[in-house]
Amino acid sequence: MICLPKNEFTSFDVAAAVRELKELVIGSRVNNIHQFDQKTLVFKLHKTNMPASRLVVEAGRRIHSTVYAEESPAEPPAFCMTMRHYLRDSWFDSIEQYEFERIVVLGFRTKTGLLRLVVELFGDGNFILVNPEGVIIQALFFKKMRDRNILRGEKFLFPPPTGKNPMKLTQSDLQAAFEASGDVEVVRVLARSGGLGGTYAEEVLLQAGIEKTVLCKNLTLEHIVAMFTVLQVLLSCLSEGKFDSCIIVDDATETYLDVVPLRLRRYEGYTFKGFQTFSEAIDEFFLKVRTAEKALVSVEVDKLQSEQKRLKRMIADQEKALAEEDAKSERDKLVGNTIYAHFNMFEDFLNKLVVANQRRVEWRDVFAQTLADKEAGKVPEVYIEGIDAKNLVVNFFVDDLHFGLNLRLSIFDNANEFYERGKRAKQKSAGTIIALEESKRKLVKIERELAEAEHIRSLKPAEMIEALAKRKVEAKEWYEKFRYFTTSEGFLVVAGKDVVTNDILIKKYTLQEDIVFHAEITGSPFVVIKAEGKTITEKALKEAGEYAAAFCRAWRENVGSVDVYWVKVDQLSTSGPSGESIPHGSFFVVGKRNWLRNTPLKTAIGVIANEETAYFIGGSIDTVRAKAKSYVVIVPGDYQGKDLLKMVLKTLMLKLSKEDKEKLGKTSIEQIREFIPYTKGTINQKLQ
Repeated sequence: MICLPKNEFTSFDVAAAVRELKELVIGSRVNNIHQFDQKTLVFKLHKTNMPASRLVVEAGRRIHSTVYAEESPAEPPAFCMTMRHYLRDSWFDSIEQYEFERIVVLGFRTKTGLLRLVVELFGDGNFILVNPEGVIIQALFFKKMRDRNILRGEKFLFPPPTGKNPMKLTQSDLQAAFEASGDVEVVRVLARSGGLGGTYAEEVLLQAGIEKTVLCKNLTLEHIVAMFTVLQVLLSCLSEGKFDSCIIVDDATETYLDVVPLRLRRYEGYTFKGFQTFSEAIDEFFLKVRTAEKALVSVEVDKLQSEQKRLKRMIADQEKALAEEDAKSERDKLVGNTIYAHFNMFEDFLNKLVVANQRRVEWRDVFAQTLADKEAGKVPEVYIEGIDAKNLVVNFFVDDLHFGLNLRLSIFDNANEFYERGKRAKQKSAGTIIALEESKRKLVKIERELAEAEHIRSLKPAEMIEALAKRKVEAKEWYEKFRYFTTSEGFLVVAGKDVVTNDILIKKYTLQEDIVFHAEITGSPFVVIKAEGKTITEKALKEAGEYAAAFCRAWRENVGSVDVYWVKVDQLSTSGPSGESIPHGSFFVVGKRNWLRNTPLKTAIGVIANEETAYFIGGSIDTVRAKAKSYVVIVPGDYQGKDLLKMVLKTLMLKLSKEDKEKLGKTSIEQIREFIPYTKGTINQKLQ
């Protein structure tokens, strides 16, 4: 059997992907939306108590979660901006497959009601945004079709079904379809009428032991029962989420042939590369498929190079035209100024011509006499260059400028005419400037795309995959959504950031063996030492206590020290004495408190550098001193914001080698902010 690499989802794939994505996306908040090419949207999602996730949806092709963070376009496309307008900050309400078709309906709870984004994964694909009344708001592609229209303001209609929904298919339905088909091969009827598509129609027949070329009229009842039984087993795996997701690999060519939620018998003889989830398998599969596609960009490079040359020619022509328009505008303004500067001279000269003409001398004779006077030196040669008798224009050369005066106009009107010409040239140049800036913007975009395409063409497929793999976003640990540090003895210390995270930290992540800290002041975070099976030491208690003191409200008020206590988690209650209610994120302490009196407010920030990079760490002084190449101690003070961040960075840099300074220079100064309470304080030189 010869297999071509998969290029799009089957209905089975859609069903499996949707079944798996429900837990991930429903209840998630849409933080942002990106569009990486014409047909691909990526939704950045956040869900309480779960790491941030990304849902990639490519119209006409695929839908799955992804761990790869591709670089966002500098300018989001118009469709992306529309999706952000309607769906950003909304909540994922539902995700459903429509009638086992290659159509997914995403539901979003927004301020304006429940919106649906219909994703078509067949043919060219489409995204269609529909309002609560079922009317189309926006679509990636608007079009008129024989059976329905995708037009703004019209009622949305789903396309006619390609076959019967197999989830609703009965054995009698299947038997009737075969009986009505007669001389048609069984695989064709099963694929079409059963709504399975070719891949899974062949799989059903293979597992049922029936040749796919058998004609429907030759099927027996036993055949139909066998097919229906196999089909029900496959469908039950989908509905119950019992997946065995894998990529089918052709070892001979190292080619990825297919990605499937279930191991199919039709692929026996190939290698099955297993994954924990179907989304992981799809993500890996299409990473390699897209890489192979990008390897075939020679034609695209040629097109981009041609467009680059065209834009450069256009920009050169526009810059030349702009220079000419500016020069003409300036020259006409100078001519107008020159006419006014020599106003009396021009007026006297023209009056002589008018007087001569009033004596009934023909204009041609007047001009002839004027030229004769010029030859005889009776008029200044520097001024008169010639006379256009036909158009009644006298051409002058004055102050290094060549220009003509119209005898039909006054000197004032002649000057004003040149000023108006200058204004028109200036207005024209303004339009040229806009066109030039647009051409330059297009050139920058083309050159960026060309550089990327040329880079991709220069890479081998393995190198391309390695480059894309570097964009893989590693799953965050649970504690990374809180403040945290590791003590000098290796204990994890985690602190809440606000009322919500305080509540989550205590209720979800704190165990009986852990220890909880709190400062004796309103506005203190809960700080937890995770025991993780070890005995918590006095040194760890001291370091965690300092951390709890540093991040309480006393820091903001420039207090030098504060009392801190620690308790066990079972000493915390959500109700006060006599059943009094406690505010959300707060707890009532029952029993004895263990005090750390007069704990000084101080914290440390350090730099850790390895062979590849350098990064910041924060925590107690002993912790940071033990790990960092360079560190500073921060105490309450009046410096704040970026001034303080720059001061900290400068001090840290002084103690680093040139090589480490270069590594740290690639790190954002904003990463220091999370280690400084209220981004306020000062450096304590005595504690360095």
